[in-house]
Amino acid sequence: MSKVPVKDWHAYNAAQIYEKTWLILLLSQLCAGIMQPLHTFGRPPVPLGDVLFAMVLKVYNKTTCRQCIPDLEDAQKRGFISKVPMPSTILKYLEMKSTTRLLRQLIIESSLPLAELETVFAIDSTGLSMSQFDRWIDKRNGKPEVRDRRSWIKLHVMCGVLTNIVTAVEISKPTAGDSPFFKALLLTTLRHFRVKEVSGDKAYSSLKNLLLAWQNKCLPFIPFKSNAKPQHRSKNRLWSRLYYFYSMNAEWFERHYHKRSNVESTFSMIKRRFDSHLRCRTKTAQVNEALCKILCHNLCVIIHSVYERGIEPEFSKDHEASDNQAA
Repeated sequence: MSKVPVKDWHAYNAAQIYEKTWLILLLSQLCAGIMQPLHTFGRPPVPLGDVLFAMVLKVYNKTTCRQCIPDLEDAQKRGFISKVPMPSTILKYLEMKSTTRLLRQLIIESSLPLAELETVFAIDSTGLSMSQFDRWIDKRNGKPEVRDRRSWIKLHVMCGVLTNIVTAVEISKPTAGDSPFFKALLLTTLRHFRVKEVSGDKAYSSLKNLLLAWQNKCLPFIPFKSNAKPQHRSKNRLWSRLYYFYSMNAEWFERHYHKRSNVESTFSMIKRRFDSHLRCRTKTAQVNEALCKILCHNLCVIIHSVYERGIEPEFSKDHEASDNQAA
């Protein structure tokens, strides 16, 4: 049996105590790399980096925009931002689709300090509930009943199994399948990480996903569905080879596949720390709020890695903003 690693509680306690101090520092470094779009007419807008800083800090604090102002004023005094955005400005940028692209870039950038540590990854999806309700009809008891249930959006993520850092994220409607998102998540991760293994549940069991992982020199630990046959209808040899190989090495396969449970731990960390529901009411704002939760999680993982693994995080300063982001 493998030994359970002993947790360094002194480092863990220090990371918890100084988490917010570190988060503000790292977040300011991330946002400092965002280029301000060209301004040609009217009153100069609030720096884009300052607005994103305020947006993420609001989600981290789990407060309203107004309640976040004292922390923003303190950050301004300490030189982390140049200007304190008004609450209406923070909400305005939350509603902008152009903000989504920038938040995705920041999530990827926030994962890079752990690029040398993570080589094994897990993939899965989860839901975040909204304040709105959907109507549905329950026919289970023979008599149809109209009921209400909360709406939700679906998060598809790929994370490292060692630190739970999120390396790629996609957001979809609740009814979307998991398998089609495998390609985007894996290719995004491969841009910056050396992926040796990737684990996913049966929802990702398809020839396209197995081929994509194999072509990129990743060993896919994805179990075959109960109705899967040794011979694929396309006569592809990879399907048959993996089917027989995993069948004859079930114990070895389970040891590697068990690493997939780390993505469930990642979802638990995000929901316990930053809530499992979304405060915003419009679709675009909900997507941006969900991405802010992921970014907050990544920064917290980096902070713990600073104390427990001795890393020194550095972020590049080459983010770009389109001209319409200050509209």
